[in-house]
Amino acid sequence: MKKVTVLGAGNVGTNCALFIAEKNVADVTLIDVKPDYAAGKALDLMESGPIRDYDVVIKGSHDLYDLVYSDVVVVAAGKVREPGMKREDVLEDNLNVADSFTKEIEKFAPDAVVIVVTEPVDAMVFYILKKTGFHPHQVIGMAGVLDATRASEIIAEKLQVAPTDVEATFIGGHHDYMIFLPQYSRVSGIPIPELLSDEEIDWVKGEVKNAGHKILENMKRSTAFYAPAASTARMVETIIRERHRILSAPVYASGEYGLNDLCIGLPILLDKSGVRRIIELKLTDEQKGELATSAKVLRKTQDKLALRLKEMAS
Repeated sequence: MKKVTVLGAGNVGTNCALFIAEKNVADVTLIDVKPDYAAGKALDLMESGPIRDYDVVIKGSHDLYDLVYSDVVVVAAGKVREPGMKREDVLEDNLNVADSFTKEIEKFAPDAVVIVVTEPVDAMVFYILKKTGFHPHQVIGMAGVLDATRASEIIAEKLQVAPTDVEATFIGGHHDYMIFLPQYSRVSGIPIPELLSDEEIDWVKGEVKNAGHKILENMKRSTAFYAPAASTARMVETIIRERHRILSAPVYASGEYGLNDLCIGLPILLDKSGVRRIIELKLTDEQKGELATSAKVLRKTQDKLALRLKEMAS
């Protein structure tokens, strides 16, 4: 049986473990810094198995040695936003959290594919990739799948169709400058521009951008966790079962779309090794400009992270 380790036994991490278990694709180890906390979560999850029809083994630990033999590592540890906060506001706290486990991932799970959920995801992918020294195909973010599933639900509600018949594509950073690609989005094979007006497409884009903020404002003390966890589980299943899915995810660009040394959401072919390849789509001039703007915003932060890493190494 394959092994997936989830770092962080909070709302996102625990639901990641649940959704992965329900796919029956791998045993799951939950690791949390709080002694016995992950063990308690794991026991609760194991006792749900007979009802939820999964028979994988779920363990809990606070020892990073238990990363050993992981095929996939999910990074869900860190501080979450509070109402009124931007994703970037939790960056410094979450960099410090990442500093506590990146070397252990490198040491105990050197061949694992790492899926980063912790916010702000584009920056965290860049930081974890650089600090572990892993190959770029091994470290990816979850956000593109989340943006797509949110859009699918929003479009389905607008058109009164089944959400499972909708496929949406987003690229760029997981922030206010994300880019919706309606020409590469479909409902049962029909391109979105054939079904929605330009104004309605802009409305969908705005709803997806604000989805996380709406959830945070409603719940006050928690950000979204069901949809992020479900998105992560889909990526894990793709890797473990070698499904070879095309999806969007924050990954390291080295020339694609004219971008270099930058982690940003792009379409990829995902397989057992992680990123098989980045897929370059034909974009409109407007979309090229939006991608350049999104990249510029991310570049400011990631250049600072590169400097931080350089200073830490000196």
